[in-house]
Amino acid sequence: MLSRTDRSYFSEWWWTVDRLALLTCVILMVVGLVLSLAASPAVAVKIGVDEMFFVKKQLKFMPIALFLMLSISFITSERLLRYIALALFIGGAALMVMAIVSGASIKGSNRWISLGFMTLQPSEVVKPGFVVLTAWAFAQGIKYPGVKGSWLAFILFGTFATLLILQPDMGQTVLIAAVWFCLFILSGAPLWIFAALTGIFALGSVVAYNTMSHVASRIDRFLDPESGDTYQVDMALQSFMQGGWFGKGPGESSVKSLLPDAHTDFVFAVVGEEFGIIGCLLIIAVYVLMIFSFLRHAFAIEDMFKKLAITGLTVMFGMQAFINMGVNLNILPAKGMTLPFISSGGSSLLSMSITIGLLLALTRRQPQAGRLPVGGMYNTPMQGV
Repeated sequence: MLSRTDRSYFSEWWWTVDRLALLTCVILMVVGLVLSLAASPAVAVKIGVDEMFFVKKQLKFMPIALFLMLSISFITSERLLRYIALALFIGGAALMVMAIVSGASIKGSNRWISLGFMTLQPSEVVKPGFVVLTAWAFAQGIKYPGVKGSWLAFILFGTFATLLILQPDMGQTVLIAAVWFCLFILSGAPLWIFAALTGIFALGSVVAYNTMSHVASRIDRFLDPESGDTYQVDMALQSFMQGGWFGKGPGESSVKSLLPDAHTDFVFAVVGEEFGIIGCLLIIAVYVLMIFSFLRHAFAIEDMFKKLAITGLTVMFGMQAFINMGVNLNILPAKGMTLPFISSGGSSLLSMSITIGLLLALTRRQPQAGRLPVGGMYNTPMQGV
């Protein structure tokens, strides 16, 4: 039993980390493993590999993901966290360039690169680094008005967005644009600049619709299902209806045998058919609890860098979950985006683990002199180095 007066490294971490957020993360990981067992064997058989292929892959990456998340959460130096973010951004961006130039084309996009022991989607690595660096840039602009922090934030966004468009990956582009806009607004952006950027974004969306056939096709099929193939979305909606309130039971869904992406982009449909509306609502509740747990820290913290970084990482995490569920429920156009910690996939799992690790580190608090906080509730912010 850890004592609140114990000043050991682990004890300090335990009593200052957000244990509620940590618990929700572990719950989502366990749910993801269970759903991998439920959804992936049928997909594996269809593509001619061992039926436990995706389950074994998930089991291989889970210890690595947990190690990354927990290791980062032990860091109390803001400077070191920024260095980690910089390494993620530069290293991931370099790998994105390699994927664009020489990576294998999958479904018309060059998003993946082989590292020998795994196939990596570099943009997933860049995302958490991008958010933390953008938060730091905006915070510097606020703290030191003479420093052009906003210009650095523009450069970061322009670099990342350009690489995503070249792949192309419009869904991730929209996601990081939304997060960037959120941080821009919170940093006190002038209304006229916000209006101008909104206009530019709207114009860019029109250009993308008229110049990128796959973007136009997805939007057209969303607005007019009769205009194209909506098989996956139709099957997903049918699975929710067949599942009803309580579902057919574990392993009893049919959608996993019908959809090629039942273990990734459409895993929420498997939840709906096997565990019903109740199961879906429980998963949503865990996500909401995690998001609320992190945002309450953002509202309470005065340090602008941490406030922006926590908000940005949380918004990115929450929006990705919302987009995945929205596509499954046909309230958003189809987009290949994973459900954090639940969809199968090593790149997504590692990216989300790094994201949560950064959040756990940023939301840790410095204990008051002589004792550690009771029940994980604390008043004195962690001091950056």
